[in-house]
Amino acid sequence: MSGDLGAEVVVRAAAATLGKYKNLELILVGDQEELTRLVANIVGDHPRLRIQHASEVVAMSEPPAESIRKKKDSSMRVAINLVKEGAAHACVSAGNTGALMATAKFVLKMLPGIDRPAIIAELPSIGGSVHMLDLGANTQATADHLFQYAVMGSIVAADIMRMESPRVALLNIGAEDTKGHDTIRDAATLLTESTLNYVGFVEGTDILSGKADVVVADGFTGNVSLKTMEGTVVLCKHYLKRAFTRNWFTRLQALLARNVLTSLAVEMDSRNYNGATLAGLNGIVIKSHGSADAYAFQHAIDTAIVEVRNQLPQQIGTLLQKETA
Repeated sequence: MSGDLGAEVVVRAAAATLGKYKNLELILVGDQEELTRLVANIVGDHPRLRIQHASEVVAMSEPPAESIRKKKDSSMRVAINLVKEGAAHACVSAGNTGALMATAKFVLKMLPGIDRPAIIAELPSIGGSVHMLDLGANTQATADHLFQYAVMGSIVAADIMRMESPRVALLNIGAEDTKGHDTIRDAATLLTESTLNYVGFVEGTDILSGKADVVVADGFTGNVSLKTMEGTVVLCKHYLKRAFTRNWFTRLQALLARNVLTSLAVEMDSRNYNGATLAGLNGIVIKSHGSADAYAFQHAIDTAIVEVRNQLPQQIGTLLQKETA
């Protein structure tokens, strides 16, 4: 299911991923005529790639509830139905986030003990990466919800980053135990009493510091934090470009620093972190950025493959049952 750049991006990502994983089978869901043409031009006849027709598309601006009621044959709905039926192990979509979340929750349902799904994504940090949630699925959260997010985040981080005991932190206005409102402090108490590797509160300045492997927040705070980071990157790029193009001398300096700048661009390339998990569902659904190119969309597929191999929903259910027993 494609995003802003159309179905060609998904087909090219599929072609690259099939070459990378020899036992992988992919199903492309969408308009059969368009997909057949693209597959013929880009991939050719491939035994591990098939097309599933869907006659409708959910627009990016379409209300989630309306898409569930009126578009039962949308590519999004058909793809998630395939997961529900066991015909596919995971769904990767670059479509409307709200509609994807609502449809996935409606079709797949929640895992036992999970009240609400959460959006979790990997972000670059000092010394590696950090997983942050919730990034906008739910604007408000209780202490119990934050605890559930921590459980889900710990499992996702352990699978993706291949670590045994990810460090979990709560995003707060200060690192001291007395800081924050009652909800965040009550969540801290629940985490302190759990078997998770809870390391305390972190402030916004420490999200990318490497002090934690998982940072937990309500969806409103998490989404604002993420968008602020994205805006900061854009601002830094603007300042760098302006500084190096000011005159002929600065242009020469840019030429001399080309290797360093290229390396920096690679490290800060957001495409390497594309693919957010809709955690808490009774199935695996990955949200790709709507503007993702083929390289970025391939990373989202990679994320889905890791979660399928590690049976993410089952791991979350098992750990949550253990923590609440």
